[in-house]
Order: sequence, then structure tokens, then C-alpha cells
Amino acid sequence: MTGSLDQFRVLIAPGLHNSGPDHWQSRWQRLFPAFERVQQDDWEVPDLPRWSARVDELRSKDKRPTLIVAHSFGALATVHSVARDPESVAAVLLVAPADPDKFNVAALLPQHALPVPSIMVGSTNDPWMAAPRAELWARRWHSRFINGGPLGHINAESSLGDWPEGLESLYFLAGQVHNDVLST
Repeated sequence: MTGSLDQFRVLIAPGLHNSGPDHWQSRWQRLFPAFERVQQDDWEVPDLPRWSARVDELRSKDKRPTLIVAHSFGALATVHSVARDPESVAAVLLVAPADPDKFNVAALLPQHALPVPSIMVGSTNDPWMAAPRAELWARRWHSRFINGGPLGHINAESSLGDWPEGLESLYFLAGQVHNDVLST
């Protein structure tokens, strides 16, 4: 890892189907071999308590300050995990979260600010969560919302390659956390 990411453990939390080889999350793992991936028992069944417990389990194995980079249903699992116990989580990058209502899990998610800094990146044409709904959830969680424009579900089908704009958001978040620590 380089720059401001050196001081953090970075976890990748994929959504359904585990972000295939052309997905930006998988590409980031090839660019940054130290990034760790949350592995689910069943990538085809989105079960919020189980997926969140897996995020908890991986987080508990290392207490270094952690940045979590989550996509789609992995973003919901991450939010669920961090809201219950923010220990060791420095910040989260939530990309194209799935609409909690589509999975009947809205009642299980926090209706208030997340206990850690967060950025949410949404798309104007995401089939899994319309931009106005994404902005609503971002406001609810006090996440900085970035409208990425017409990027679909911000996945492999979006043809983003290594998605440098997403990496900029991750570096920005890491820098924000670093500056907050220095100012306290």
C-alpha cells in the first residue's frame, strides 16, 4: 500500500456474487495485495445478520485501525456491523448500497449517524437503489454523499477498470481520518 493507506488495514466487503475478477473491488485487491476480503458462506443468499457477523469476525482478528470498502449488500452488512460495534473501524466507504427495502432489512439498519466517518458513492441509474433513496440513507447515516453520475450499479458491468475516482474517495477518507487523529 502507498501513501495514507499505509497506516490502515483495508477490508473489502463485496455484495452478492462476490465481485468477480473484473469488478473494481477485485482489481483493487490485485493492486493492493494487503487488502483483505470478507468471505461469505453463501454469496447467493443475502442474509444481513450472517453477512454482518462475518464482517464482525474478520474485524475481530486484527485491531489495527480499519477502513472498510463495501459494495451493494456488503455495504448494508458493513453498516449493520459497524453500528453495533465500531471498535477498530476508522471509516467506511459505501459504494452503491443495495436498497434495504428490496431485502426487507431497513428495520435492522441504524436510523441515525454512523459512529465512524463515511462516504457513500451512488449512481443516478443504479437499479439496486435510486439516487434519491441513496441520498436519503446517506443523510440518515451522516455519510458524505458523492453522486457518481450514470454508473449503473458501480460494478464490473459499469466498465470502470480500476475505478480511480473510487480510489480517490478512499484516499480522501483515509486522509480525513488521519487529520482527525492528528487534531485530537
